[in-house]
Amino acid sequence: MKEFENERIIDFKSPEDKTKMEQALDKVKSGLGKEYSLIIGGKKVKTDDVFKSMNPSNKDEVVGVISKGTEKEALEAIDIATETFKTWKFVPFEKRAEYLFKAAEIIRQRRYELDAILVYEVGKNWMEADGDVAEAIDFLEFYAREAIEYGKGQPLTKIPTEKSGLWYIPLGVGVVIPPWNFPMSILCGMTSAAFVSGNTVILKPSSDSPVTGAKFMEILEEVGLPDGVVNFLPGPGSKVGDTLVGSPKTRFIAFTGSKEVGLHIVELAGKTAPGQIWIKRVVAEMGGKDCIVVDNEANINNAAIGVNASAFGYQGQKCSACSRAIVVSDIYDEFLDKLVKETETLSIGPAKDNYPIGPVINEWATDSILNYIEIGKKEGRLLCGGIPQSCGMGRHSQDGCATTDNGYYIKPTIIADVDRNARIAQEEIFGPVLAVIKARDFDDALEIANCTQYGLTGAVYTKNREKIDKAKRVFHCGNLYINRKCTGALVGVHPFGGFNMSGTDSKAGGKDYLLLFTQAKAISERI
Repeated sequence: MKEFENERIIDFKSPEDKTKMEQALDKVKSGLGKEYSLIIGGKKVKTDDVFKSMNPSNKDEVVGVISKGTEKEALEAIDIATETFKTWKFVPFEKRAEYLFKAAEIIRQRRYELDAILVYEVGKNWMEADGDVAEAIDFLEFYAREAIEYGKGQPLTKIPTEKSGLWYIPLGVGVVIPPWNFPMSILCGMTSAAFVSGNTVILKPSSDSPVTGAKFMEILEEVGLPDGVVNFLPGPGSKVGDTLVGSPKTRFIAFTGSKEVGLHIVELAGKTAPGQIWIKRVVAEMGGKDCIVVDNEANINNAAIGVNASAFGYQGQKCSACSRAIVVSDIYDEFLDKLVKETETLSIGPAKDNYPIGPVINEWATDSILNYIEIGKKEGRLLCGGIPQSCGMGRHSQDGCATTDNGYYIKPTIIADVDRNARIAQEEIFGPVLAVIKARDFDDALEIANCTQYGLTGAVYTKNREKIDKAKRVFHCGNLYINRKCTGALVGVHPFGGFNMSGTDSKAGGKDYLLLFTQAKAISERI
């Protein structure tokens, strides 16, 4: 087994890669609208109530029709997972890791198809989609290797009278609730980490990306994962999600999503249900209000490029996205000029046509983001965005490039001169809106960086070594980057997870991650 290496991301510049992607898009489009069932104990379950997954680039295009789970199916899935756990927990780590290696290889074989599904279902351009799929491969390869290491146990101090060992054993039945914005990688990462550790899983995908989840289930079936190890249960969080989280048979919940939903899960999981014999574990990543600090000793051109990419990549719909640029006053105006010029080069249009800026995920998100733009126009100075733009996609609202005819498009928006305590500087917008804040000096910039309830990612641009060292000590976030953008964490390179209201600092893609899905058992035998 060779050492772990990150999967290369396709840049689609070569004619061969471009042709393969275009063929995949055509093939996937011909199969849009297919029906997808629940999967409980390996059996496909259709329900009378269904919902549709829609293409955010074209809201009239149905990506898939999905059976909607209820409390009944949730309880059935928990019972099946509980029964399956009785045998799955004794399967050796090495054997469980084999399923991950096989799944990684199948994803490589189906890579362009999976890229195309993400383009249609969540509006990612080609490179963003492929980055998502490549990260799923990375999670599988990385966690498989880590599982083999965990299977060796932990070395202990020896004494002459006893033989001792510490072994990692699974927790039990878990609920995995992934987000829509990384519907392949995060779904795959959380689910595979859970079951490679010996747990059984009920997977509840986001209602905005259930087809991607169904494709992942196809891959698990193809690798021969035993029935009942992973059960697929799309459905509303208020019913299915709460039933799964609140069950006394549920041992842990792995969640990625909004702060509000995450705190609800933490609260519900903290209540001891009748018959419950354990304290439930919650692994949560809940977003952020991330920022990039631009010092007066920075390379301003590089900083403008990094802020632009971090703020508007995938329409700002990343928990790691830069939504605050904190700029030292000496270079404030020069930086703004370069940033606006960089941002105005971005064109907007359908994800399938590989525009730099595609749609936001749905109508609710569109309304929320446009509302924040209106708030921001009162809290700062609008530099770009926030005005009608013709992208040839239908009717536009009065403010913002938003269309409710064929898709949900919002032009990248920059609002300058924002107070550090303003709403758009404190609340997570999750869209292409950047607040720019002026700092007196570098120390003031670090204070502003830390003055939110979040602490996920951040970046600092400066050439000054003393300032870099201070930022490493003072900047309170889970992932800090120096002289580069604050998005684009790589598995094994940048273990990912944040502080405060950004979650439980889970460090996905790191060597500690499987600890969250296991418990340690120490055994000593008298010699």
